[in-house]
Amino acid sequence: MTFLTIGHRGVMGVEPENTLRSFVRAERSGMDAIELDLHLSKDGALVVMHDADVDRTTDGKGPIAEKTLAELRELDAGQGERVPLFEEVLDAVRSPLQAEIKDRAAAQALAEVMLRRDLTDRIEVSSFHDDAVAEIARLVPGVRTVLVASRWGADIVDRAKAVGAGALALNIRRLTLETVERARGEKLRVIGWVVNTQDHLRLVRALELDGATTDFPEIRRTGRFTA
Repeated sequence: MTFLTIGHRGVMGVEPENTLRSFVRAERSGMDAIELDLHLSKDGALVVMHDADVDRTTDGKGPIAEKTLAELRELDAGQGERVPLFEEVLDAVRSPLQAEIKDRAAAQALAEVMLRRDLTDRIEVSSFHDDAVAEIARLVPGVRTVLVASRWGADIVDRAKAVGAGALALNIRRLTLETVERARGEKLRVIGWVVNTQDHLRLVRALELDGATTDFPEIRRTGRFTA
């Protein structure tokens, strides 16, 4: 079984999150895959940012959905970086990507890019929202999908199966052996997030997870011992 170390929003522990600078650093650090987040601008551009608002990660204010791409481009996303388009990330790095979508509208925009550029093998799509996972699966035949959860009930494995997800990405602080075993019983991969400490790495090893999402490049080196 291959253990994957996934760079969280690039390597957000050392670079501005969800920027080209962060993604390039993640790739150069040897991350097996890079995780990022997608939203739609007011004029329908597929842009990379975690929050629905620009306030926390840029020098601007307000919802992404109320700003055009040109307005988003004027913002400083950290150390002079600009808010990137998803397709700019595709061109800036060659690593496999895990793209998190926030809603069905983002799923539709992502599906268009994936089909046009034949990205099914390169991109795995994740979401906290069951309907968004189901939507991308409907739009992109053969797409690999991940259901993400921070808190979950006993039905989390059934939910993943219902929307055709091949994996669960679960909060490492709440992850239990019982949940992992139930997922394994349904042939679901399990990824822990966010794994930033040696204690979390020990838990990853004890639970025999398939991968870990991390903020720091150093975790990849130490994480090799958990495979």
